[in-house]
Amino acid sequence: MTPASPISRRSFRVSAAGLLAGALAFTAACSGSAADDKKGGSSSGTLKIGLTIPLTGVYAALGPDLQNGFQTYLDQHGGKLGGHKVELVITDEGDGPQTSVPSVTKLIKQDKVTAVVGLSNAATVAANVDLVNDNKVPMIGAVGRPGEIKRQDYVWHTSYLSEEPGVAAAPYIKEAVQGPVYAIGPDYQGGYDQLRGFTETFDKLGGKLANPDGKTKWTPFPATNNFQPYFNEIKNSGAKAVYTFYAGTAAVNFVKQYKQSDIKDIPLYAAGFLTEGAVLGAEGDAAKGVFTSLNYTPTLDIPANRSFVSAYQAKYNALPTMMSATMYDAAAVLDKAIAAAGDKVTPETVNAQIANTGKVDSPRGPWEFNTKSHAPVQKWYLREVKQDGTALSNVMVRELGTLG
Repeated sequence: MTPASPISRRSFRVSAAGLLAGALAFTAACSGSAADDKKGGSSSGTLKIGLTIPLTGVYAALGPDLQNGFQTYLDQHGGKLGGHKVELVITDEGDGPQTSVPSVTKLIKQDKVTAVVGLSNAATVAANVDLVNDNKVPMIGAVGRPGEIKRQDYVWHTSYLSEEPGVAAAPYIKEAVQGPVYAIGPDYQGGYDQLRGFTETFDKLGGKLANPDGKTKWTPFPATNNFQPYFNEIKNSGAKAVYTFYAGTAAVNFVKQYKQSDIKDIPLYAAGFLTEGAVLGAEGDAAKGVFTSLNYTPTLDIPANRSFVSAYQAKYNALPTMMSATMYDAAAVLDKAIAAAGDKVTPETVNAQIANTGKVDSPRGPWEFNTKSHAPVQKWYLREVKQDGTALSNVMVRELGTLG
């Protein structure tokens, strides 16, 4: 059966200790004046930008990708954003709100940053929404975004809505699989959003879940290390394919154990994090043949991506990931907004100008913010893990459509 044509929708909705020590010590420039710091802004000197990224916990492997993407943009622009020298202040997101809220609080209250960037999962974003709005400091998320944010004014994302990988993938999977699909994911907010995007869209298209109760199977987060009992359930369900979302160490465990299980020949589809970045390196050949849905792949043959990949590889000896690209774009957005803020740069003036960003010439292709969700309107891609020269890579199979 020929897969469905691309969709177009606008309304869908290292070691951890070593990384932590190195990241906390890192700065891109000297700090600004005490007067400027009190307001988190500057009239002419150095600006502080806060990066809250996972340095410990199950998602620690994502931390370097996030930091390196932002740093790549700074390196290409003389260490400046909007004409101002930048000091990066890096804090640990950890596994959830218990770590991220104190980190973001420190950045705002103590470090007086102009903006907070990063935040790798939807639960940590949701936990910090009131904090950034109450203090009028823009927060630019670079990975998961909850499906609904009630206080949107100071919250932006250069990534996507967490439901969108599944929304983009569902039509293709419905036509390609021609049978029931087993849905499984982690039991927390990010998992709920990611799997809901797939299951609700799949259901609307007439697809059926292989799960016996017709509902997604949830695995304890972040405690699940052994997936074999769940694979036994999948084997007995009659599933023709599996759709999932895991990231970090959970993704590595899932993919490696899947390849060694009795269901290894059942096609595996997922949101892109299952095989992204350092995770793919840890999975190795076990990831070959896995299909994922995401808004970026380093194999995109466009000028902005070729330049980005070249610069990133030259410094880090690795291919950039989606997280690297969205952090690169977060820096680009701040560059525009800070420049547009004029003589007096404050968190409030920068936030006001983020709304006027317009099109971003991104490594993933041009995109712009949806005025309602504050997340990108952008293309989505189906990728397959293949050998690409001497390395494994998420190679683009086809476009899935535009969401946002």
